[in-house]
This record gives sequence, structure tokens and C-alpha cells, in this order.
Amino acid sequence: MGFETSDDAALVKLNDEQVAVLTIDFFTPIVDDPYDFGRVAAANALSDVYAMGGKPIAALNMLAFPCAFGAEVIGAVMRGGNDQVRLAGAVTVGGHTIEDKEPKYGLSVYGLVHPDKVVANKGAQVGDYLYLSKPIGSGIMATAQKRDKITEEEFQPVIETMCELNKEVSEAMVEVGAHAATDVTGFGLLGHLHEMLESSGVSATIDAHKVELFDQAKELAKNGVMPGKIKDMAAWAKEFTTIEADEETQELIFNIFADPQTSGGLLVAIAPEDAERFEKLVEEKLGRAIPRIGIVTQDESSRITVKV
Repeated sequence: MGFETSDDAALVKLNDEQVAVLTIDFFTPIVDDPYDFGRVAAANALSDVYAMGGKPIAALNMLAFPCAFGAEVIGAVMRGGNDQVRLAGAVTVGGHTIEDKEPKYGLSVYGLVHPDKVVANKGAQVGDYLYLSKPIGSGIMATAQKRDKITEEEFQPVIETMCELNKEVSEAMVEVGAHAATDVTGFGLLGHLHEMLESSGVSATIDAHKVELFDQAKELAKNGVMPGKIKDMAAWAKEFTTIEADEETQELIFNIFADPQTSGGLLVAIAPEDAERFEKLVEEKLGRAIPRIGIVTQDESSRITVKV
């Protein structure tokens, strides 16, 4: 796909009916429980295939751990990852392990998609509706949990959301012919939306009230409980984002909307005439509605306007 469009995975055409979707993703633990760490890391890696409209087929483990952790801990991580791969309808077929002082885990995923059904980061069109399938603020919530600002029970819904596969939303967007999609991860909502807009040659307006947040994320951000990376991400986002609010509210929204996500939702651009069908399909497949957070506008500057 090339580097200029910041797509989520590589594509290799196999024949007239099949394109291979290839990706790799791994990171250090974001949760304490090793089984949950495996689940989150696997869901995060699988998401890159879903963002391109693909179906995961097989996955390889990427594991770097201190031997001192022992087989029980490492086994729990791999079991969590394998359970998510099986949930995706794919198989884990091996992998590679090295000893490392800092634990890391993730997957290299192989998927398939029909050439006519590839959904890329580039392709959003003027008038498209923008949907986001998961709440944001997981980075803020994870930081709060590490600093004992929230309990494990309060953090559990975030873990379950990070473990949720983007399978159903991906299937729905492919079925209606989405114009563009990406998953929202390390660059936050503003960063990933900007990549989509820049590669498509358009801009967008976002309704801040339509963007779902994890419980307590807003209050925690107000109190300065945030990942260190947010400061740099927000500074970058300010170059292409206008927030129509007072200075204090602007700063708060920049911090939340630039929050780096782990295993975040799909950000999807859908033609207005397909919106109702997409919403219905998502609700049927996922069991809940997802919010329409904004609209693509005619401006080649790739700016994001956030209405509060």
C-alpha cells in the first residue's frame, strides 16, 4: 500500500480472488493479569487485519520474556492470545520466543480479503459519516490503574473493551462498501483520523459529545492523570485540529482525543446512503449501536474541526 497512506497492514495479491493481509504488532504489558495481557495483545494485532476488511486466517506468536517469569505466567499469556485467535476463527501456528528483561507479546497475523473488498485508510469522501466503534480513554484509564487512582474493578470494563474483537464491525463495513477505515491505536483519535483525511484529501468535523469515553476518563484527565505520551501527541494534533471551545476545554479535549489507545475501535467512513444499513448491521452483529461521531467535509487541508 506504500507508507504515504499509513495503512494498517500490507497487502499481497495472490490471485484474482484473494489478497493476503499481513501485519505484526506487539508491546509491553498494559494489564497486570498475564492471561488478559495475552488477550489484549492478540485483539490489538488482529485489529489491523479487520481494519483492511480482511478475515484472519493464521497467527504467529511473538514472545519476549524473562525466563524467571516461569512457564505458568508465559503459558497464561500465550493461552490468552490463542483464545482470541480462536475467537476470530483463525489458528495459532507457532511463533518465536526470545529471552528479554522486559516482557513483550503480540502476533504476526495472516489474513485474506477479496481484491474488490479491501478497505484502506485512503478513500474517505465528502459527505461520508464517521463512526467509531469503541470508547476512547484507555491510555488514561491504564495510567490511572497503575497509579492506584482507580480500582481493578473500575479498570475491568476497559480490559474487556480492549479484548473485544473488531470482527463484527469489519464485516458490516465490508458488506455495505465502506469508503475508508482504520483502527484507533497509538496516535489517538485525532492522529488516526488525520491520517485518513490526509491520504483522502479531505477534512472532517467531529461532534465531541458523540465520542464515547470510558467512565472517569474525563475527570482523570482534568486531574492530570494521563500517559506521558499525550503531551507530544496533543502538540502534534494542534497543528491540524481546531476545537471550538474556551482554552481550558480545548486543552482537556486535546488530551483526551490524543490519548494513545490500545486495541481501540474501528474508525469507519460510510456513504450517507449506506449509513442506516450499516448501523442496523452493526447492531445485529455486535449487539449494540456505535456512535456516528462526525462527517467528512470538502477541504484538502485535512483539518479536523471539533464542535463542543
